[in-house]
Amino acid sequence: MNYPVNPPSQPDLDRGTGSMKITGARVIVTCPGRNFVTLKIETDQGVYGIGDGTMNGREKAVVAYLEEHIIPLLIGRDPRRIEDIWQYLYRGAYWRRGPVTMRAIAAVDVALWDIKAKMAGMPLYDLLGGRSRDRVMVYGHANGSDIAHTVDEVGRYISEGYKAIRAQTGIPGLDKAYGISKDKKFYEPAEGELPLETVWDTRKYLNYVPQLFDKLRDTYGFDHHLLHDVHHRLTPLEAAQLGKRLEPYSLFWMEDSTPAENQEAFRLIRQHTTTPLAVGEIFNTLWDCKDLIQNQLIDYIRTTIVSAGGLTHLRRIADFASVWQVRTGSHGATDLSPVTMGTALHFDTWVPNFGIQEYMRHTPETDAVFPHDYRFDDGFLLCGETPGHGVDIDEALAAKYPYSPKQLPVARLEDGTLWNW
Repeated sequence: MNYPVNPPSQPDLDRGTGSMKITGARVIVTCPGRNFVTLKIETDQGVYGIGDGTMNGREKAVVAYLEEHIIPLLIGRDPRRIEDIWQYLYRGAYWRRGPVTMRAIAAVDVALWDIKAKMAGMPLYDLLGGRSRDRVMVYGHANGSDIAHTVDEVGRYISEGYKAIRAQTGIPGLDKAYGISKDKKFYEPAEGELPLETVWDTRKYLNYVPQLFDKLRDTYGFDHHLLHDVHHRLTPLEAAQLGKRLEPYSLFWMEDSTPAENQEAFRLIRQHTTTPLAVGEIFNTLWDCKDLIQNQLIDYIRTTIVSAGGLTHLRRIADFASVWQVRTGSHGATDLSPVTMGTALHFDTWVPNFGIQEYMRHTPETDAVFPHDYRFDDGFLLCGETPGHGVDIDEALAAKYPYSPKQLPVARLEDGTLWNW
């Protein structure tokens, strides 16, 4: 269910060159099924903006960074000076980059863009430069305990109108595989105050996954886009082998096939397969993906607004990627609040080199805490026309869901060696 937003009243806005100041900022932590970190920035003209700073399993680290180090710097500044504030928070910290720093900057940046678009009386995509498309293609997450179950789940997504579906399957002999959930609409891997330890076997995975896509294409044909997430678990050569074996099934992409700390590793994968490659949901800056993009070692960059310092920096990544014909495919899991999803849809609507948007549905409880004006229609998401990014927060309702510590799992090989989850 979607909850329409009523934009705040905007009396006596100074649309000229007069003064405008940030008068307050506070962090709101709520857990309507999972934890979210929201920053609300208020101004002396009655206009406020909200941004998302959620970092799954490390939420309190971002809260401390915002409350102790950033909010005191914001009071009294002109919220319209988005670029200057971004540079101040990034360059001025000396200790740059990193997931905590960039999420905190993103929370500020998105809130400021929200304020600026509200002041202009425009939906955010118009402030960015206007539409490049009318709607945004999204992909859903089909998963099952085995191949037969996953095939059925893909069929369910097709019946709901999805044009693109990510397919994940349980692996025989492994108790828990990445991407498999009991609740098929609201996947949340963080579960418990201490990380759950899971067991991984690469050979079992490599032998089984191609069988899944063989069955999917045999059942549904080639009219729908199919995607798959490896989740950083393979070596470059193993990833190359999997990509080669998946070529007959014409995947939209193979995601996060190997850890990308070494960007050069993707050169080996690229040399051996034409399966499209996507990576970047854990990237924080352009420097994490510069070599991948300019050497055309990937086809889709998956960096998100919340992990990459907000709209200001993600626009730079997208512009750089466009030079090399790399398209966007932003992360959109449930650990990103509707604030990020709403903002991402305005970005997707504007960005010229758009590829696809991940879309994991939030629970009804989360949707109620974060009323929004975006909507799903026949495999696409459409951003609304509300001034700003179109997402708000019900603070009274948010207060009814206190913070609940949860951490993401870890993985070990069968001999006990710690591996990439």
